[in-house]
This record gives sequence, structure tokens and C-alpha cells, in this order.
Amino acid sequence: MGKREKGGFWVGAAAAAFYPMTWLGKRTYVGGEKLPRTGAALLVMNHVSHLDPPNDAVFVHRNKRVPRFMAKDSLFKVPIFGRILKGSGGIPVYRGSSEAKDSLRAAHDALKEGKVVVIYPEGTISKDPTGWPMRARTGVARLALENDVPVLPAARWGTNDIWDGYTKKFRPLPRKHVRTVVGDPVDLSAYRGKPITNQVLREVTDLLMTQVRDLLAEIREEQPPAEFFRPGAKRDETAS
Repeated sequence: MGKREKGGFWVGAAAAAFYPMTWLGKRTYVGGEKLPRTGAALLVMNHVSHLDPPNDAVFVHRNKRVPRFMAKDSLFKVPIFGRILKGSGGIPVYRGSSEAKDSLRAAHDALKEGKVVVIYPEGTISKDPTGWPMRARTGVARLALENDVPVLPAARWGTNDIWDGYTKKFRPLPRKHVRTVVGDPVDLSAYRGKPITNQVLREVTDLLMTQVRDLLAEIREEQPPAEFFRPGAKRDETAS
């Protein structure tokens, strides 16, 4: 199985806080062996609940790696939680400010240092009424193309049944089933070496999120929508 990646005091503190939170649900993990035991990787996931980060952190940690989360900068200001997040290597994401580029720079640095970076490309909990992924931001594509590391799509479902961030409903009982599935590394060879244009970034972002969406469909055993949800826009169910 290999040795566990060392994380230090704050990673231990995160583990002490997050492992009990995952006991709220019955967990099933599929594909954890696809996460590299050493070296960098970019883990691309959907986002449906405020419980996602603890669940996903425990998943990565159980596979002997230390996750570096890209999270909204406001979370780093939350008492205790923010200190744990920062101390364990979290990457603050700034938007609409001169610091916005620093978010990607820090993620690039983490990948170059051989870390596992976890990203929710939607940027927030999905606003799709049925929980399918929204149209994602293109920062994930830039990270994927500018770093020659495994890019792994993953989906998780069930945390939203415990804690729905938009309805504010917390329903721990009866215990819900939380399922996480990791897919194979996405082949981006057709894009590597090309100029990184806005069109390429959009294509790669949609490619990655399609993989995530398909894994989510596998978990839910449902047919996914043909297009990604865009708040304020009417979905065309016939679109490809």
C-alpha cells in the first residue's frame, strides 16, 4: 500500500475534525486506488453540499495522501476551521480582486511540489435544482494543461441528503449513503502543446466536467442532462 504522505500538526487536526463528520453517512468509495500514491495529481469533483470538503478530505487521506483544497477565501476567515484549512495547505480562491491570479499560482506551485490538489470547478455548490453539475469555470483547464500530472475526475453523491446548503436542511437520521467514485485519468494529449486560448480552456473544462457528470450519473443510476446548468439560462434538454 505504501507509506502515508506526511502532513504535520494541522493535517492531523483536520483529520481529527473531519473523520467524525463522515460518520454521519454510510460511505462507499470506488476507485481510490487510481489516486497516485506519490507525486502530483489534480482531483476534479462536483460540489453539492457543505459536507463535501470533509468527506473528500477523508477519502484522499484514507488513500494515504494529503489533499490541498482550493476553497473560497472567506472560508479561511472562519474561526478554527479557517486555521485548520490554512495550516493543512488549503489554497484560498480570490475572485473579483487583484489577488485572483494568486489562487491559480498557489495551485500550480502545489502541483509542481508533487501535491494532490482538489478542485470544485463550479466554484460553489451546484444551483441546479436536481443537483447535476453547473457550467464550470475554466481555471481547472489551465491547471490541467500547464501541469503534466494525472487529472482524475471524481463524483460524490449523498452529502446533500444530509446537509442541503440551499434549503439549510440538516437530516443526519436515518443515516444516508454517501458514494464517491474516481474515474480514470483524462487523456489530454490532443490539447497539450497547443496555444492555450479561451476556446481550448472551455473545451477542456467541459471535457473534464463531462467525465465528472458521467460518474455522477453512474452513482445516481440516472440519465444526466445533455448540457450543464447555467443559472438564469433556460436549459435545452436536446442540446448535446
